[in-house]
Amino acid sequence: MSQSTDEITRTVREGKDFERNLEALSGQAWCVGDGVSTDLIAPGRYFDLRSNLDTLAEHTLEDATLETTDARFMEVMTPGDFVVGGRNFGQGSSREHAPAIMERVGVSAVIAESTARIFYRNAVNVGLPIITCDTSQIEEGNELHVDLLDGVLVNRTTGDELVIDPLPSVMMQILRDSGLKAHVQTHGALELD
Repeated sequence: MSQSTDEITRTVREGKDFERNLEALSGQAWCVGDGVSTDLIAPGRYFDLRSNLDTLAEHTLEDATLETTDARFMEVMTPGDFVVGGRNFGQGSSREHAPAIMERVGVSAVIAESTARIFYRNAVNVGLPIITCDTSQIEEGNELHVDLLDGVLVNRTTGDELVIDPLPSVMMQILRDSGLKAHVQTHGALELD
């Protein structure tokens, strides 16, 4: 069922309040395939909205094609859901707004076979977990549960358990603190235990 513009605005508000429990991320999979660029995530035609992340977030993945529906991502997602990609997720320009708006709408994590390096770093810096693993066994609509600390992804729909690539400890520290800015505010510097 698609959401109206008012419902999308409400979803963004709810997404801003979404708290990620890195040991228990649960939600539905929305599959977007290979080669998803930062322009598909944060459409360039809305460049003028970059200083208003809430309004820009209403257009998250607007140009991406979902696997099983013609609806736009923001019309069907709910905070806590996952974006599932294939190879080279986040390719293209280093548009920091792309991971920021996904974090803003309450995406639990991006799960992809591989990601562009700068997108990966930008995502962690804004507090959006990035998970790399074989995504070929995940279908749109599957209910997923992820424990980042133990490195396990369970597809509750199929019963499959996937091993995920571990995040470096420094990245986990930044994610625990909800992003780099919050990490530095908490510790007064970049703490690398």
